[in-house]
Amino acid sequence: QVQLVESGGDSVQAGGSLRLSCLFSGVTFNGRCMGWFRQAPGKEREAVAALSTGRAGTVYADFTEGRFTISQDNTKKTLDLQMNMMKPEDTAMYYCAADSRYFLRCPLVPGSYNFWGQGTQVTVSS
Repeated sequence: QVQLVESGGDSVQAGGSLRLSCLFSGVTFNGRCMGWFRQAPGKEREAVAALSTGRAGTVYADFTEGRFTISQDNTKKTLDLQMNMMKPEDTAMYYCAADSRYFLRCPLVPGSYNFWGQGTQVTVSS
């Protein structure tokens, strides 16, 4: 059974940093895509970043503007998201997602991922 469990969400001031972590179990995602998504109240879920340890590479949403870094540790079985220079508009529930298929390029579309965590709340105050 695939499980994704997020942690690290918190409340921070604008300009601050947070590191989110997703612990995954039940499957090895070598070569497959995993990603971080977020959903603010009243808005649709959107992609933040995704990566594959295979050929599909790493992709970021434009709004990350070099502030966010996604990384994966297959030894620890974690997918991390380092967020720096955070803005109030980064406030959202953040979700970890993964898919069992192989992609040529990791998609930034929520519907392309079939495994999801429960989310961790991030709040950025001005």
